[in-house]
Amino acid sequence: MNKNIDLGILISRIAIGFPMLVYGISKLIHGIGFIENMMVQHGLPSFFANGVFAGELIAPLMIITGFRIRLAGLIFAANCFTAIMLAQTGSIFQLNDFGGWALELLVIYLLIGLSFFFTGAGKYAVSVKNKWD
Repeated sequence: MNKNIDLGILISRIAIGFPMLVYGISKLIHGIGFIENMMVQHGLPSFFANGVFAGELIAPLMIITGFRIRLAGLIFAANCFTAIMLAQTGSIFQLNDFGGWALELLVIYLLIGLSFFFTGAGKYAVSVKNKWD
């Protein structure tokens, strides 16, 4: 059987980008007040919370379409890392109700974001000629 790595990357882009995009749309509709509060509690300016839109709306759209995916992967991973540091540090050594790691989803998102930085988008992308593709 022939390998089709580009198709595999496309499927991964959709599988990771779409669910995160849903989180971003939810924050667009319902607001980011709780994130602003977390920022303030950690001594950071509340306007930093607006970065969630880059990590949960813009980056997922870039990932899905394959536009500057290396940059999008870094933004995506940074967003996940920030979420872990601000909201999930208490869960680092915990299991969820089903016996899995409590941080598994965020860590999967983070690592896949990093993998897009290293692999690029593959040939099924809107942009493939830039160093950030």
